[in-house]
Amino acid sequence: MQNPSNTPVGVIGLGAMGKGMAESLRRAGYLVHVYDVRAEVANEFAASGGVACSSPAHVAQLCQTLISVVVNAEQTEHVLFGSSSGPRGTEAEAKGAAFSMKKGGVFVMCSTVNPAWSISLEKRLSDMGILYLDAPISGGAAKAKTGQITMMTAGSPKAYAVCEQALNAMSAKVYKLGDKAGLGSKVKVINQLLAGVHIAAAAEAMALGIREGVEPQSLYEVITHSAGNSWMFENRMPHVLECDYTPLSAVDIFVKDLGLVLDMARSSKFPLPLSSTAHQMFMQASSAGFAKEDDSAVIKIFPGIDLPKGKSEQKS
Repeated sequence: MQNPSNTPVGVIGLGAMGKGMAESLRRAGYLVHVYDVRAEVANEFAASGGVACSSPAHVAQLCQTLISVVVNAEQTEHVLFGSSSGPRGTEAEAKGAAFSMKKGGVFVMCSTVNPAWSISLEKRLSDMGILYLDAPISGGAAKAKTGQITMMTAGSPKAYAVCEQALNAMSAKVYKLGDKAGLGSKVKVINQLLAGVHIAAAAEAMALGIREGVEPQSLYEVITHSAGNSWMFENRMPHVLECDYTPLSAVDIFVKDLGLVLDMARSSKFPLPLSSTAHQMFMQASSAGFAKEDDSAVIKIFPGIDLPKGKSEQKS
C-alpha cells in the first residue's frame, strides 16, 4: 500500500462528520484538500494544515480519492454535476467534480440516500471512467473526530484498491458488504430505521414518566441502568434534561431518513408499522416548528407535560 505521507485526498462537506473525518486523514499523514460552501470553514481547516479549494471541481482536479460528506442525494448531485441549469459545458456545469476527476479516481459517497439512487450513480460514474464506493457512515461527530466511525461500504475491488487505506484512517471498522453499490446504503437505511424508532421510543418513555410525576433525572438514572435502556435513550435524553436542543442531528434528518426507510420498504411491499409511526412523530415535530432543533425535540409533540427547563430559565 502507498504510504499516505503527503498523498492528496479530498473531502467535500465539513459539517459535524466531514470535518472530523478530514482531521483524521490529516493526522494519518494525508495532504487533505477540502471544500465547503462556507469558505471560512474550509479556510479554518487549511490554516492548521491542508488545502482549501474553491469548488468541488477544484478538489477533484487534485485528488484521486474524493470523499463526499454532504447531507443527501440532491447535494451529492450538485457536488458531482454542478448546476442542473444550462447545457453541459457551461461554466456552472463545469464546477461539478465528475467533470474534473481523473479516470480511475474514486468517488466515496458517505451520505444517507435511497439505495436505488446509489446503484444508478455507480453506473453514471462508471460511464465517465470514475470508480464509485457506496459508503454511508455512522458514529457521530465525536467518533468522526477520533477516526472511530463505522463505514458501511460496497463497491468494486478496483475502488477499494484506490481508497481503502484512507477509509481505514477515518474508521474503527470498514464493513465490505458487496462488490456493487447499493448494499452499503441499504444497511445504512436499516440502521436509520432503528435509530429513528429508538429516539421516538425514548422520547415517548420520558414524556410518559414526566406526565406520571416521575422526576426526569431519576427516571434517566434508573432506565440507563436497566434492561429498557438503549444507546439512543442514554445519548439523547440528556439533551431533554438540559433543555438543550442544539442540533447535533436535527428533527428533519429523521423526517428524511425514515422517509427513505419507508420508500425502500414500499418498493417491495414490506410493512413497517413502527417506522411509519416514528416517521409521523418526526413529521409532527417538524411541522410544529422544531424542524431544525435536535432530534430529541420530538418529545415536544406530547401534550400536557412540563419539560425540564434550562439553567438560565431556572434562575429567572
